[in-house]
Amino acid sequence: MEPTAHSQQEAPTPSSTETAEDLAFKLNIAVREGNIEGVLELLEKGADVNSKAGSGWTPLQSAVQANDEDLVQLLLDRGADPHARKDNGGTAFTEAASAGNVTVLQMLLDLGLDINDHDDNGFTAFMEAAWYGKEEALKFLYSKGAKVNLRREVSQEKMKLHKGGATALMDACRKGRLSVVKTLVQEMGADVNICDNKDRNALIYALKEGCAKETYQSGVSISRFLLGSGVDVNSKDECGKTALILAVEIQSLDLVEALLEKGEIDIDDADEEGNTALMVAVEKNDYKIAELLCKKGARTDVGSLITVANRNRAHDMAGLLRQFNARFVPETLKDWEPNSRRWRDQLKTLYKIYRPMIGKLKMFQYIQQRIQNTSQGGIYLGIYGGTEVAVRISRNIEGEKEKRFFEQCRNCECLLKLFQFEKERGYMYLCFPLWEKNLEEHLQEPEGQMSYKDALRMIFQAVRELHSLGFAYQDLHPSNFLIDLGGQIYLADFDNKRKLIEGKKEPVNSDLEALGKLVLYVLAGGRKPLQQVSTEDLAADSPDYPEALDLVSCLVSHDERGLEGLSKHPYFWSKQTRFSFLKSVWNKIKDFPKQDQEAVFQAPNTTETFPYPSWTKEIDKFVLNIMENPRTGRQFKYRNDVTNLLRLIRNLDEHPDGRISNRIGDHAEYFLKLFPALTIYVYNSLRQNPKYSHFCRH
Repeated sequence: MEPTAHSQQEAPTPSSTETAEDLAFKLNIAVREGNIEGVLELLEKGADVNSKAGSGWTPLQSAVQANDEDLVQLLLDRGADPHARKDNGGTAFTEAASAGNVTVLQMLLDLGLDINDHDDNGFTAFMEAAWYGKEEALKFLYSKGAKVNLRREVSQEKMKLHKGGATALMDACRKGRLSVVKTLVQEMGADVNICDNKDRNALIYALKEGCAKETYQSGVSISRFLLGSGVDVNSKDECGKTALILAVEIQSLDLVEALLEKGEIDIDDADEEGNTALMVAVEKNDYKIAELLCKKGARTDVGSLITVANRNRAHDMAGLLRQFNARFVPETLKDWEPNSRRWRDQLKTLYKIYRPMIGKLKMFQYIQQRIQNTSQGGIYLGIYGGTEVAVRISRNIEGEKEKRFFEQCRNCECLLKLFQFEKERGYMYLCFPLWEKNLEEHLQEPEGQMSYKDALRMIFQAVRELHSLGFAYQDLHPSNFLIDLGGQIYLADFDNKRKLIEGKKEPVNSDLEALGKLVLYVLAGGRKPLQQVSTEDLAADSPDYPEALDLVSCLVSHDERGLEGLSKHPYFWSKQTRFSFLKSVWNKIKDFPKQDQEAVFQAPNTTETFPYPSWTKEIDKFVLNIMENPRTGRQFKYRNDVTNLLRLIRNLDEHPDGRISNRIGDHAEYFLKLFPALTIYVYNSLRQNPKYSHFCRH
């Protein structure tokens, strides 16, 4: 191969005044201008082929954006990094999709780029091609394995703001690209009913796009296509507007007719401001749409319909409304203050706005009123006859099954119970007493923590009650435990994870193991995710540390006592109960012969040893001296074994001495802090010794 004229020249000597930044700046300009000779010259001067310009653009990304295949190949040959990212996380690959250049896409795929890689906003190359209407690139990416129904992945912070979750189909709808929409649905199997993180589906995107005059026709055309493709017409936008309300807003009579023909949409549904489709039609003075809605049975007794028509000087509209019995009755709401602190503002909003009632239930099925996500759908705020509730919506068949289960919980103290229910149009609305937060959320709060011991006591009781109904949970998670305003904890199974026990040990054992993990999670204050927490996350100086470790060990090992027995574990005892237990043991063995006293703590098949073999050196010398040399009675020399320690504890407390009390304060506090592992050692030694296990009862 003949050398080029350029390659025969000597490499230019870098100017002493040209810095790396200067060269990088010039290189990026040369790339953007498509100046290959200038690019070559700057690279030979030492310009960094992977240097970055504003917003993190590399020369390769700029060349891809410019659709310059020769320049792209040149930069790759000179070491350009195809994986380099801009400040927003985008790569040369996503830029190639935006440009629609199949040659460059193939070139980059050959270098090992992930076809489903995304930038910081969750955009993949496939989504970029849909957004910019690059149909050839879209088909190429699909043929290479791009995921059609991938939802936009975003950070946890953005997730909390309900951002992300959109698909390539939604992007095509948003940009009004009918041809791309048809290709995605008909040739690639795009799911028309996937929703983004604001619960909007493709139809909502198409209708909102139709609001702009320049894209009205494409928005309407795409909407009609989606209606013929089985799209769910009950999706709402982020303001609670239904597809019907949006169709009225863009004043498309055809779409309004098509939506109503579906027979699946509530004609009187309202948005977050309480506006129905008819109210919007009257406000826009669209007589034909208003007439159609009235004939289809839209309510005319809500809102200021005639007042709005008169304000618009729309005499025909006012006459139409009167023909359908419109009247204005100003709504006078009584003052109402919800009990909930967390959900107060949303409940007050729900109380004030117009909503079509479902029996005695008032609710709004949209994102701002949703309080929890489940695999079976969202849980929403509601007001049932003046009582604030949480509402679960199910199809009638599934709802009946759920209703029967929750009715079984009516006599359980720590299982969520059904408050009321309503049925309408094939759906069941199950209403539950409203909670403030779940256990996971509670543990993240900096203040207002309830006692961990009280929390775990209620958690254990909830699982025991579920087992008593013949079910095991199978998926115990902090978010499944709900806490009301008074601090009561309830277990809820909205994801329908429970399974019948039917005499099998495996489901129960699975719950015991999950409880062990949950105990660690709670005692660690929820600082780590449930699956990552371990015994290492517990504070070793906690007064309950030895008992907590033993409780977790018993749960994980499927202890024969089961949940009923473990609910009485020493972890749940108060300090005074533990101290009284230690005193009681000596009272029970004090009259035994010495060898029998020692045998009490020598359980067969155990390797556990007394944790304080030199306890006489650990105890306060002043206290020990008084106990060994009492003012009355004979002297006694205490030995370094468990029986002698129990004897001292019992004697000290039963025969108080002011000198000792002044020295150490509360006896229980002193001994449990000094010998924290004593209680669980004595308890387990007795429990594992069949002859003396009854001594464990307190």
